[in-house]
Amino acid sequence: MGPTRVAVLVENDYQDQEVWVPLYRLREEGCETIVVAPRAGEFKSKYGVPIRAERAASEVRADEFAGVIIPGGWAPDRLRQDPAVLKLVRDLHERGRVVAAICHGGWVLASAGIVKGRRLTCVRAIRDDMVHAGASYVDQEMVRDGNLITARVPDDLPAFCREIVKALREA
Repeated sequence: MGPTRVAVLVENDYQDQEVWVPLYRLREEGCETIVVAPRAGEFKSKYGVPIRAERAASEVRADEFAGVIIPGGWAPDRLRQDPAVLKLVRDLHERGRVVAAICHGGWVLASAGIVKGRRLTCVRAIRDDMVHAGASYVDQEMVRDGNLITARVPDDLPAFCREIVKALREA
């Protein structure tokens, strides 16, 4: 895999493992990971761990990235309210780039309007939201439907990260 740039979305109350594990796993593969949020600056995880968003979603373009990772926690409830975040996710999806969401990250997918007719998984708490948005829910550790990669919970991170790396290599 050559140099590949991937956006990792954050907001306050992000799920720690669901940000840091993919971020470091992709760096291990030689990817450049860019932390993106509704605004540049510092955000805190559910457990208070800070992360600095280097770029605001309104300042980036889908053409800059091979994909995006949408972690869970409560951050997706904030992320899905930002029009620039939704535009970035939608634009990446329309270009066939990797769009990967875990846990509550599915909320962003639904708000971006990209789950209708797609197979996916998510944390059980938002299963009904995904189904009502038109998705076909599958209860397994990781589901890949074309360029869309989803997982349920932190324990699913190994399968989630393996599939993201595989999809980026195929691109």
